[in-house]
Amino acid sequence: MTQISSPKNKAQENGKLTNSKIEQLKDIIFGENIQEYDSEFEKIKSEIQSKKVELENLINEIKNELDAAIDNLSTDINIRLTDIEDSFSDKLKDLDNNKIDKNSLGQLLISLGEKIAKGQK
Repeated sequence: MTQISSPKNKAQENGKLTNSKIEQLKDIIFGENIQEYDSEFEKIKSEIQSKKVELENLINEIKNELDAAIDNLSTDINIRLTDIEDSFSDKLKDLDNNKIDKNSLGQLLISLGEKIAKGQK
């Protein structure tokens, strides 16, 4: 059996031949220069990829450091808020105690004044 080639197959074959011919022309015209350029481009791509990996690692490291710093700051703030609440509570108790002491002092002064008044009569 013979294979009948369709126009589509012929176009693909012609395209491959054309691409092959273009590549041969490039090699003839540019020769070693194109290989040097390809080599340089590959080096540059490799360097870019390595720098990309370095930057991604650095970003992750900085992110982790920032997360830790935020956690520490949050903990410090919570501790300080607790200290302030405790201090406020203590001051409030002292204020209440001072009011009681003032009332007691007032009663003592009234009592003393009454005794003085009785003693003068």
